[in-house]
Amino acid sequence: MRSSSRSQESPRAAPAAEAAKQRIVSEARRHFLAHGFRGVTMDDLAAELGMSKKTLYAHFASKSALLEAVIGDKLRTVDADLDRITGECSADFLSALHQLLACLRRHSEELQPPFLRDMAREAPELFKLVQTRRRAVIQRHFGKLLGAGRTARMIRKDITSDLMIEVLIGATDALINPQKLSELNLPAPTCLSAIVTIFLEGVLTDAGRTKL
Repeated sequence: MRSSSRSQESPRAAPAAEAAKQRIVSEARRHFLAHGFRGVTMDDLAAELGMSKKTLYAHFASKSALLEAVIGDKLRTVDADLDRITGECSADFLSALHQLLACLRRHSEELQPPFLRDMAREAPELFKLVQTRRRAVIQRHFGKLLGAGRTARMIRKDITSDLMIEVLIGATDALINPQKLSELNLPAPTCLSAIVTIFLEGVLTDAGRTKL
């Protein structure tokens, strides 16, 4: 009977535990991405969340594990937002393009210089994971957008979509990384905006530039 009671309690406890975990990730994301993660301690987060450090460590064994969860949460949010936009792009290419650019800018603005600095110094391997995921996001969502743009006769057809995507990925990898942003003394949104502007100048047709 006791075993049965515990098994009945488990399903009810799972959503509460998941909600607590997501609350921790959301709070850590707010702190880490704005202020960097090197100077934010687990004590700081526990106090901010109004929970004990024991409870915090029950969900995340270390700050490194929490940082990975924050990065994963950020990437999932970006992917979901872009999926919503590009899922509707066939109906209105220009509207989808404007929404996509606004979405990318909003997400890049969340990545403040202290976080990028800490990524370069403390977690270079984790940034490699970010690059890998970022490439997949660009291939998936810009691939859809370019296809819709060609149908609307606003994207050139004399250059393959695969080549366009590789150019965009190459520029993003080369410039949107902690070391290069530091060297250029540029915030990520400014650099990203320049990359996309130059990219669009190259892939849009004359009609596309006029309408844009």
